[in-house]
Parts: sequence; C-alpha cells; structure tokens
Amino acid sequence: MECCRRATPGTPLLFLAFLLLSSRTARSEEDRDGLWDAWGPWSECSRTCGGGASYSLRRCLSSKSCEGRNIRYRTCSNVDCPPESGDFRAQQCSAHNDVKHHGQFYEWLPVSNDPDNPCSLKCQAKGTALVVELAPKVLDGTRCYTESLDMCISGLCQIVGCDHQLGSTVKEDNCGVCNGDGSTCRLVRGQYKSQLSATKLDDTVVAIPYGSRHIRLVLKGPDHLYLETKTLQGAKGENSLSSTGTFLVDNSSVDFQKFPDKEILRMTGPLTADFIVKIRNSGPTDSTVQFIFYQPIIHRWRETDFFPCSATCGGGYQLTSAECYDLRSNRVVADQYCHYYPENIKPKPKLQECNLDPCPARWEATPWTACSSSCGGGIQSRAVSCVEEDIQGHVTSVEEWKCMYTPKMPIVQPCNIFDCPKWLAQEWSPVTVPSFFVH
Repeated sequence: MECCRRATPGTPLLFLAFLLLSSRTARSEEDRDGLWDAWGPWSECSRTCGGGASYSLRRCLSSKSCEGRNIRYRTCSNVDCPPESGDFRAQQCSAHNDVKHHGQFYEWLPVSNDPDNPCSLKCQAKGTALVVELAPKVLDGTRCYTESLDMCISGLCQIVGCDHQLGSTVKEDNCGVCNGDGSTCRLVRGQYKSQLSATKLDDTVVAIPYGSRHIRLVLKGPDHLYLETKTLQGAKGENSLSSTGTFLVDNSSVDFQKFPDKEILRMTGPLTADFIVKIRNSGPTDSTVQFIFYQPIIHRWRETDFFPCSATCGGGYQLTSAECYDLRSNRVVADQYCHYYPENIKPKPKLQECNLDPCPARWEATPWTACSSSCGGGIQSRAVSCVEEDIQGHVTSVEEWKCMYTPKMPIVQPCNIFDCPKWLAQEWSPVTVPSFFVH
C-alpha cells in the first residue's frame, strides 16, 4: 500500500502521515458500515401531497452497539395539494373536535409559527383564548412554519431546500425560481396619493398582474382599500376587505390588517389572477399608499432553432433568430412586448457551419457539339466526366467508379433527324398557242 512504501529523498513526512491517516479512516468507515445490514425499502409517504416524509431502516449485525443511525429520511409527494384540501396542521387539530377536553367539545384551530417548539401540535379553541398542546409531535411532513418548506420529522424541524431535499439550503429567488438569479421578474415599487372628492369616490392605486409575488401595500390615512380581480378565463370578482384576517381571493391568500389610521395588505403569491388594488373615499383628508411587489416578466425572448442549412452538402451556414414569447398564453407575440422590459436583452443570432460532408461525386457534362449534319439525321457528342466538389466549391475530376451509383449520361445523341429539303418537279402545263398564229 501507498502508506507503507519507503520514503524517497525529498518526500515530506507530513504527506506520508496524511496517507496513513486516510488509509486508517477509510478502513474504520468500512469496518463501521460492515456492522450494519443493508438499508431496507422506503416506507409509504406520510402525505399524498404537499410534501411528506418517508423513512428506511437498517439492522445492526453486531452484538454490541453500532455507530451511526439506523433510520434515514427523504422527502416525498412533493406536489401541491388542491386548495380545498386545507392546511395539514389544521387537519390534525380538527381531528380532536370530537374528543372532549376537560369534559367539553371544542372546534380546534391551528396555532402556527411557534418559535419555541414548531413541531408540537398546539391548537386554539375557536372563539376563545384557550391554547392547548394536543400532541407533542405533529405528523411527519407538517411544515415547521407557514412560509417555509422546512418540515417536522419525528418531532424535530428539519431544513428542506426549494429542491425538496432534506438538509438542502437552496432557496427560491424573489421570482419563485429555485436557486434562480432573480432575472425572471422585476421589482416594482411606488407611492400613490389619493385625490378623491365628492364626485370621485374611488380610484385605482395599482394593477398587480398574475404571477406577482411578495406584495405589500401600506395605506396611511382615512380611506379604505378594496380589491378587484380578473382571472385568465375572464371571471371578475371583488373583495371589500372589511375586517382584519386572512382571506382566499381567487385561490390567492390575502393577509389584511385594519388599524384606525392605516391598513396593511400582504400577499405572498404567486397571484392566480390579475389584482387591481383600489381606494375608496372615507374621510376628509387625502391618503397615501406605498406599494412594492415583484412582477414576473411575462414576455421573454426565446431563441429559435437553427434555420435550414444553406447547402445540402459541401458546407453551408445556418442561423438562429429570437422571437418574443408570451409565458401566459404560450404563444409568440410581436417583438414590442419584449422591448417593454429593460431587463429583456434580445439574444444575438448564432451562426454555425452545417452539412460539412463533401457532396457525393456526380456526372458533369460539357455542352453538346454542333450536329454533324444540318438535316437528314446527324450525330452530336459531348464529354461526360465524374467530378467532386469540395467545401470551398472547387470542382475536380475523379475516377468514374465514384459516380457509378447513378447512370452515366449519354455522350452521343442523334440530331437533326428531319428530312433534308429537295426540289420537286410538277406536271407540265397544257401547250398554249400564241394569238398571232390564229386567224
């Protein structure tokens, strides 16, 4: 082995010590793993959607204890649940509705985002301030926090990246792209100042398009915010935002807080419809609204495939182009839509050579010679040779066997096969007698 060779002059002793330690470490890991049986099959997923956990077990083959774990986990069922299925933690709380607590039935609601113990099942009795820990552990796959993919497994909060891998620290960018660079959306921020009057009772603050994320609006003043929506199918809706709470508006979660002198509106997104935030006149003084959100770049340049090659053989060229693509309708639109976004940089055409294989040899003929006879049938000839054309377009003669896959063109052919013109004598006319001979 490498660690047992004799040191040659100039070989650092530190390097030999490293090799020896590496060999011992590798051998100890092999010995440690050798004390375990093979990992068993993965269990069924703890959830059918929304992200769950599955485990695999292995058995210690040693009479003594084995180093390492006898259980491992992985995520599973990483598909979104339908909106009507509800929150997984809420389902676990409601499962206790038919169980008496201190002799009384309650309707239990989830208490989320507990900073001290996010993986215990704490629930609040509806309509009361009573909060009870109904179970020391939530079911595997329950989110630790509402705005995080981290999940509870065996009562402990485990880090989950946006790639749905346990222990991964990969996160979504502000556009919602896992491990993205933020190039697929743009930050929109602004301020609106109301100019309402007795004749103008409401006004549009901002239109927030479908797919936008991380929306936050703060109204300061006596006026009131409300929402209008329009789905991609054209269905319209309105929400008055009359009280504090979390609402589902066109399948988008809306968190609204109402205070005496201000209102705060938050939507994590992505929005499932176009939202139009409006303001309604409610007081004698003007209001201001500050807003910020990340708007998806709906129209993006898309590089086309290469156009057909300019030549079928012998070397040609082909180009790509760019077309403006609507991500919502999945169709190509006019270029002006992509020019709207400064972040959109139209890709330059790409040029590449194509069909570089030499063209196959072919027969090439010279023009026919003049016919040997102007009529009555003659012969004309031409030279036929086998040629090849290289990538530069140079044509050279080659052996005739290279062209044998196609018939050789004729080198002679008849010509002017029509009859030659000739004189044709007709019958003599009757004899005529001059008039001076007739008396």
